[in-house]
Amino acid sequence: MLGNLLGETIIEQEGDAIFDLEEEIRALSKAQRSGDEEAGALIVAKTRDLVQNLDQTRALLKAFTSYFQLVNLAEEQQRVRVLRERAEQAQREGKPMRETIAAAIKNLREEGCSAEEVRDLLDDLFIMPVFTAHPTEAKRRTMLLKHKALAQHLFDLDVRHLLPEEEAEINERIREIIVGLWQTDETRDRRPTVLDEVRQGLYYFENSLFTLVPRIYQEMEKALRAYYPEEKFTIPVFLRYGSWMGGDRDGNPFVTLEMTEAALREQKSTVLKLYTQAVENLYGHLSMARTRMTFSQEFQESLRRDFDLVPPEELDVLERFRLEPYRQKMILIYRRLLATMRQNEQPWDKQSPNLRAYGTSTEFLRDLLVVQDSLRQNKGERLAEGRFANLVRQARIFGFHLATLDIRQHSDRHRQALAEIMDRYYNRRYPAFDYLGMSEEDKVSLLEEELSSPRPLTARLDFSEATNETIGLFRLIRKAHNQVGVQAIQSYIISMTTSVSHMLEVLVLAKDAGLFGQIDVVPLFETIEDLQNAPQIMSRLFQIPIYQEHLAQRGRQQQIMIGYSDSNKDGGYLRANWMLYQAQRALARICDEHRVRLTLFHGRGGSIGRGGGPANRAILAQPPESVRGRIKVTEQGEVISNRYASREIGHRHLEQLVNAVLMTSGKRPRYERESEWGPIMDEVSRRAERKYRSLIEDEDFLRYFHEATPIDQISHLNIGSRPAKRKQTSGVSDLRAIPWVFAWTQSRVNLTGWYGLGTGIDSWVCEKSTEERLAVLQEMYQTWPFFRTVIDRAQFSLRRADMKIAETYAQLTDETTGGIIFGDVNEEFQRTERVILSITRQTDILDNEPWLQRSITLRNPYVDPLNYIQVALLQRLRQNPRLEGDLRQAILLSVNGIAAGLQNTG
Repeated sequence: MLGNLLGETIIEQEGDAIFDLEEEIRALSKAQRSGDEEAGALIVAKTRDLVQNLDQTRALLKAFTSYFQLVNLAEEQQRVRVLRERAEQAQREGKPMRETIAAAIKNLREEGCSAEEVRDLLDDLFIMPVFTAHPTEAKRRTMLLKHKALAQHLFDLDVRHLLPEEEAEINERIREIIVGLWQTDETRDRRPTVLDEVRQGLYYFENSLFTLVPRIYQEMEKALRAYYPEEKFTIPVFLRYGSWMGGDRDGNPFVTLEMTEAALREQKSTVLKLYTQAVENLYGHLSMARTRMTFSQEFQESLRRDFDLVPPEELDVLERFRLEPYRQKMILIYRRLLATMRQNEQPWDKQSPNLRAYGTSTEFLRDLLVVQDSLRQNKGERLAEGRFANLVRQARIFGFHLATLDIRQHSDRHRQALAEIMDRYYNRRYPAFDYLGMSEEDKVSLLEEELSSPRPLTARLDFSEATNETIGLFRLIRKAHNQVGVQAIQSYIISMTTSVSHMLEVLVLAKDAGLFGQIDVVPLFETIEDLQNAPQIMSRLFQIPIYQEHLAQRGRQQQIMIGYSDSNKDGGYLRANWMLYQAQRALARICDEHRVRLTLFHGRGGSIGRGGGPANRAILAQPPESVRGRIKVTEQGEVISNRYASREIGHRHLEQLVNAVLMTSGKRPRYERESEWGPIMDEVSRRAERKYRSLIEDEDFLRYFHEATPIDQISHLNIGSRPAKRKQTSGVSDLRAIPWVFAWTQSRVNLTGWYGLGTGIDSWVCEKSTEERLAVLQEMYQTWPFFRTVIDRAQFSLRRADMKIAETYAQLTDETTGGIIFGDVNEEFQRTERVILSITRQTDILDNEPWLQRSITLRNPYVDPLNYIQVALLQRLRQNPRLEGDLRQAILLSVNGIAAGLQNTG
């Protein structure tokens, strides 16, 4: 239906010629996919001619891109339909649907988990998805809003029973939106600011998460009542959200102190606005009258105290509802929220005290609880546990912070700041003092001494600009705790943590701002070497007495972040996955030895090469001892919109996430042969890493990457405030992980999701006892979730890749370089495909997930033309660089279209 409506729109807006051209190229693409080589040659020739006419090119790109946007919405609604059908079937059968909270609680009960054990589990349960500012969302907010409206219409057509005139009206609205989409630019005309990114993230809180997250708590309560009916449970806050938007300053010079404060104030404004809407909706609901009901003493005293703060001119409105005290209370709460919003409009340094404004979210929650308790005490249990309970849950979960903002900065920034501060302080007594020149052991000793000293380290901000900003950042965190609440900022993440001193340097700066024991100091281990060294670093850190004091104030819990992107870029797909698995296991053991409660923070991206894939499967594939009911995980770019644009799909994602974390707390299966499989993984992953390093260290590789992918054009795509490069690129290590993955995705190679795996496994299997070794790998695939997940993710990457399309990109570079580099990539692709099929015993890649296999197969004939047009545009640009200004918009439109078609950027 949507395809037909788009076709009508194309004819209406552009004329028959563009529509006929689109249909011709689509037919040729389908023919090529069916094995017609002549059709493939015709597409190449036609697209080469097409790009000489940029108006036609842009119209054709718009047609294919719009098609994918509509198809994605259709598939999304199909997912919603399937979920509803499964839920109905589960209800008929009288059992919970798979991968739900109820299924997890049922499983715990059947395993013999007592109510007391469940209480302990809930007390320790911690799940925090974190929205990051990484620039991987290619859709503008304008487009998101149009897609949201269209998705609602599709839901109504699919689910509601409509009269003919109602259906006709909805179809007309759909036509209207499609025309609006056609006439709207896909790409931004400017790079988004940091605050634009913050507001993009807040869109999902406003449109789904604010109502969605409390629903998860409701379902937990319902599941506990169903499977532990004789017990009472108090459910703590176990699921809340985090954000890096406005807090992640590593490599982003635009995230300043002012931007971080603005982000926190923006989040507070958003949640206050949501609370005012909720209170306004409940105002008419709580119309209990004094003539019909009684009210608790505590509630009446609270109301009297509130009246004492009301100006005389406002008493008349309240007097109108003198017989309905709950309504009076809701009016007063509403006005206090408005006063808090007005106060929050001013920067923190300029805010003046306001007795009517809420000082903290605890005060707001206290007002709600006094109403709820009064309802319970006066025959209003149903009202207390209904819509009003939802607002209480929201206040507990979101506070005034909405999402906890993480701060991230590179370890070098703290080191340089401490060097400047220490050198100034100690040079007075020791002229030869040089902090940067000290050994690691001496640095640690000095930092321990500084942490134990009662004196302040810095009084005035009279250092260099960079050091002043670093010191000021910790003071801003303390201010955020006072202005918003302690949940406003809880974690300080140190990029490229390679030593104990990196951790202590941050703790020293935190102590100087009065934050010792008030925030988590979080190491981020990113490269293969860092992952290998992580257990040793943490073990040494845990032995330092002053750090033990810090841990005691943090409830003896330590958060550790592991990076999926840089480890993959460093060691390749297979080696990175195995090193991450090993690091998790070792870190869990070290924490156990030191009686520290571990929370692993998984820095995953959306693509397979950056740890992407179904979150619940990924959690269940981790070492059992590394989760234990506690997890923090990043959600980035298009992953956020894919998961949360639809409330139904967002709900499914969250219940699967909670289900998986709960399941890790139960009786996880033990794999007795894992001790035999570990050495195999060590060996095959080392071989895979050698193969990967031989490719990226080839002297021609970097030139090939820049010439045979649209990497240089991606940096012009206005999808993030962060620069695409850390510095002038001299090697793969200097490239940011997201553009690196994005470029390989666009050129249909998907290198980061499979390369090296084939050689790593094949060379080991063929070394000796081929049949026997293959049988071991087949057993590993069938019984070990970690290995199965690694192989299945690689299958997904291979299926989305296309070597025939990738070869056309290879022709953008010189014949010799293209022949060598692409020849190697193609050979490894074939080898990896062959290895996976032999391990899985499948006939074709993704035979194990036929729905996904079919989706990719159906999409390919529509994605391929976009690739051919992109290659033709890049060829024209390379031949005449002066045309960049004219060609840029068309190239970026092709990037958007391919991203929509593949449903993936970076």
